[in-house]
Amino acid sequence: MAMKVFITGASSGIGEALAYEYAKRYSGKDTIIGMAARRSEHLQALQQTLESSYRVKCAVYALDVRDGEALSSAAQHFIQHYGAPNVVIGSAGVSSGTLTENAVDTNAFQAVMDINVIGLVNTFQPFIHAMHLAADNGQPAQLVGIASVAGIRGLPGAGAYSASKAAAIAYLESLRVEMLHHNIAVTTIAPGYIRTPMTDINTYKMPFLMDVDIAAHKFVNAIEHKRRFVVIPWQMGWVARLMRLIPPALWDRLAKNAPHKPHISVEQSK
Repeated sequence: MAMKVFITGASSGIGEALAYEYAKRYSGKDTIIGMAARRSEHLQALQQTLESSYRVKCAVYALDVRDGEALSSAAQHFIQHYGAPNVVIGSAGVSSGTLTENAVDTNAFQAVMDINVIGLVNTFQPFIHAMHLAADNGQPAQLVGIASVAGIRGLPGAGAYSASKAAAIAYLESLRVEMLHHNIAVTTIAPGYIRTPMTDINTYKMPFLMDVDIAAHKFVNAIEHKRRFVVIPWQMGWVARLMRLIPPALWDRLAKNAPHKPHISVEQSK
């Protein structure tokens, strides 16, 4: 059976690494990789590399995940030409330091929430019907959302990012239960610190920092095992469990003086 995967945020970071991982893992096996992102030139360069190096077929879609109509058109094109995908991965995401006290950060809050949460809805919705029909005919079907450990507890100076990832985790859990009726699996991946352009700007220590190609390998393993919720790397999984148990008063004292993420525009962080 051919592997057909559709990935948003594919022009850099985790999304790009996932495209490479699927191309390497399924090289020469009638693999179709749909890749969506804002930066057309990066997508085209990636397409050329993957097709020439790994003998896979790539379909690229230059779009913003906030644009539901663009994602719907991309999904229709992919399904018409290649059939329903086996896996759809919502990997597009942004991060920026934000403070509620700063009026200028209100737009950043809106953009982060729109991209990191509504972007997932826009990514999955146009594929579900076709994937449901394919699943009824025995084809594996799976939706995957990239969340973050930052969604476990609110981090100072990262209100937009923490809120968006907390919302993503809750949304994906709701979706997972809903999709049981459609024979579609749903996986939530909550990374810790992964070495990408998004984390390269951080000036503070990042425990258990993992190279993105290693992370992508582990992500795909988790996807193939149909994990419901997984934190990667595993060390951050224990940190996440501890974070959930800390009482609010103690959390306040521990987090009060934590370093803040740099304040950059959302466009810079994409």
